Amino acid sequence: MTMVETSSTTLMTRSTAAAPPETPAGNGRTTRLPGAAVVHRAVEVNQRYAPTLVRLALATVFVWFGALKLIGASPVEDLIAATLPFVDAGFAVPALGIVEVAIGLVLALGLFPRTTLLVLAGHLAGTFLSFVTASELMWGAHIFELTADGEFVLKNVVLISAALLLIATYSPRTDERATA
Repeated sequence: MTMVETSSTTLMTRSTAAAPPETPAGNGRTTRLPGAAVVHRAVEVNQRYAPTLVRLALATVFVWFGALKLIGASPVEDLIAATLPFVDAGFAVPALGIVEVAIGLVLALGLFPRTTLLVLAGHLAGTFLSFVTASELMWGAHIFELTADGEFVLKNVVLISAALLLIATYSPRTDERATA
C-alpha cells in the first residue's frame, strides 16, 4: 500500500480569504502585485512536497533515536529509567528503540500513513509521563524553568502536531467522502 498524494487537503488550501494576487489598475486591466508569482509558485511547491518532507523528517528522527537506544548510546537512557521505574531499563530502552525504529521505517516507506502517524503521536504523548514519574528531572528552580530533559520532552508537542497535521493531510476531505 502506498501513500496517496493530495494537493488540496490542508486547511491552508481550503481558505479563500487570502489576498488576491492581482489588483485593478486605473485602465480596467489588472496588474499582479510585486512578487505574487513567486509566492504563488512557492505555495504550489509547498503543497506538493512539504507533507512528504515532514513525513520523512519524522521517520528520520524516529529511526535515528530508536537506533541510539538499540546500540546503548541514547542520551535519554536515565530519563527512560526514571520515567518507567516499574520496568527494567535494560528491557525498556531497547524495547522502545525497536518500536521507534519500526515506526520510523513504516513511516518512511509510506505504509498505512494515518495509522502509523496516530501510533507515532500516541508514542510521543506517552513521553509526557516523565513530568509525573520523573518530575525532578523535568523542572528547574522556577515554575516555568525546564531542565534539558524537560525541554527534550516538551518539544514533542511540535512533533505530535506535525503528525496530526499529516493525518489530516493524508485523509480525504469531508466533501470528497460524501461524493465517494
